[in-house]
Amino acid sequence: MKRFPWGWIGVLLVGLGGMGCRLEHDSPQASDAFLDTLQARTFAFFWETAHPETGLIPDRWPTPSFSSIAAVGFGLSGYLVGVERGYITRQQAAERIYRTLRFLWEAPQGPAASGTAGYKGFFYHFLEMDTGHRFRDVELSSIDTALLMAGVLATQVYFDGSDTLEVAIRAYADSLFQRVEWDWMQPRAPLIAMGWYPERGYHTHDYTGYSEAMLLYVLALGSPTFPVAPQAWQAWTQTYQWGTFYGQTFVQYSPLFTHQYSHVWIDFRGIQDAYMRQKGIDYFENSRRATLAQRAYAIDNPGRWQGYGPDLWGLTACDGPIDTTLVLSGQERTFRSYAARGASLVYVLDDGTLAPTAVGGSLPFTPELALAALQTMKARYGEALWGQYGFLDAFNPTFQVTDVPLKHGRVIPGLGWFDTDYLGIDQGPILLMAENYRSELLWRLMRQSPYVVQGLQRAGFTGGWLEEITLPELRVVIHNRQE
Repeated sequence: MKRFPWGWIGVLLVGLGGMGCRLEHDSPQASDAFLDTLQARTFAFFWETAHPETGLIPDRWPTPSFSSIAAVGFGLSGYLVGVERGYITRQQAAERIYRTLRFLWEAPQGPAASGTAGYKGFFYHFLEMDTGHRFRDVELSSIDTALLMAGVLATQVYFDGSDTLEVAIRAYADSLFQRVEWDWMQPRAPLIAMGWYPERGYHTHDYTGYSEAMLLYVLALGSPTFPVAPQAWQAWTQTYQWGTFYGQTFVQYSPLFTHQYSHVWIDFRGIQDAYMRQKGIDYFENSRRATLAQRAYAIDNPGRWQGYGPDLWGLTACDGPIDTTLVLSGQERTFRSYAARGASLVYVLDDGTLAPTAVGGSLPFTPELALAALQTMKARYGEALWGQYGFLDAFNPTFQVTDVPLKHGRVIPGLGWFDTDYLGIDQGPILLMAENYRSELLWRLMRQSPYVVQGLQRAGFTGGWLEEITLPELRVVIHNRQE
């Protein structure tokens, strides 16, 4: 596996590693240096851990793992950041992306329970790293396919050159997207189901309530081949829960990743659907409020977990120490391993476990607060939380029990529990949202995707940058590039 060229970033690491890092929240230079190092290390996760032949990216590392197709979507987009930041050349990125897209296109599709990568253009949630075949009995995943396709479409727009390799990238990207039969994943139309199993058919649940599925619905609406009807968006938004939590009024959902994933690729600033026009805000503002509410919850700290405060917060889906209930200092405490932690009116799931990705993915929404929290995490916990690929997945300062078997990670006496793995779907938002905050790279690219634009328009979005877009012209541009 090709190793990352660490020599060129050596100067960035001086003075930024270890336990003694000074916090300089007021210094733009210190913030830039911190983000430079954070992005370089997080990018290296995708560049170094991808399979050398299939291009698939592991769900986690260094624990041996299958591939997550959502992580592949984040990685494809991450390679574009690598080019723009000078970590790799455009040619290196093009070669890696071409190999990945070609493998995905050629990977077997069909209804068989094994030996395939997907069906009807969708992909299974997890794939074997070396063969690309379905991992065990996981579902054909609608949302994870959408996250993959978002990364695919970003590469289609970015590689706009006339050479054979870039033309091939655009062609494979277009073919992959147009192959997805989004309308097939609607056993209870107009909503979209969570998935399908060859053994027993469709998942029993559809995507309802506000979540990361906003991206799924936009892409499904924007398909030129197998679109869902506009009624799908209306039916989905009718299931939202609007309310006030810790002083912020917004569409409620608990883990912060649900307020981030769609925003990695789509610029929701200044554009509104019918629901948000009625509320007088946009979805970007909605995510900002959700972030502020979670920080306020951490400051209040109703569970009295160790470490929480104005510069230490962030609940989202992540690893945790163990699934058990223990008595600590005379108080019964329930802990989880991997779980969708979060806090809102929908539910509160909080066991003292915090995730750097919850904060990193919030950089565009609350940049000063997110930067302060990320720098605090690194300065306070040093190498316990910060390693080869940036932030490890999660930590829990309250969990300091050393005599129980852990699901993941390790306990460091006096500091707490710390994960020892990096997760692809958590590394992605850190890298890409940091770049959107700094340069708006993914937002600028996806504003040029005819499929994203059409999906937003069919969902009823108007205003802002959408008013400056002429979709037929975009189609001509993409079509001419493919030729």
